[in-house]
Amino acid sequence: MAWIIRTTSQLAAAALLVSLATTAFAADPTGTWVRPSTGTQINFYNCGSALCARITAVKDQSRKNTIGTVIVKGATKSGDNTWKGDLLNTENGKTYSGVFTLESANALSLKGCVAMVMCSGETWQRVR
Repeated sequence: MAWIIRTTSQLAAAALLVSLATTAFAADPTGTWVRPSTGTQINFYNCGSALCARITAVKDQSRKNTIGTVIVKGATKSGDNTWKGDLLNTENGKTYSGVFTLESANALSLKGCVAMVMCSGETWQRVR
């Protein structure tokens, strides 16, 4: 009988830990993210019931005119840790269908897609 209580307690503790880990990684991309390849920083924020993002800092000073540019408008949740919305490419001025996936608490994948078939992007890191 004691082993049943101990096993039940261990299972309950394990379930609690899994639950806490899942809760700690509740899908929330709001905050500041940096693109490792360029040093560009963006800030994701809630805009109404959607998600938006703007450029907040750049490493390449020739691109400082892009600071303040909104690059994501009206992204909506489309699945677990995933949002879809328009993504502005400031290099060519074109807007693409964007897919934003929170891969972990500190990794966010941003992809721009043409016809949702050809996609390219990069993983950004959360700024602490």
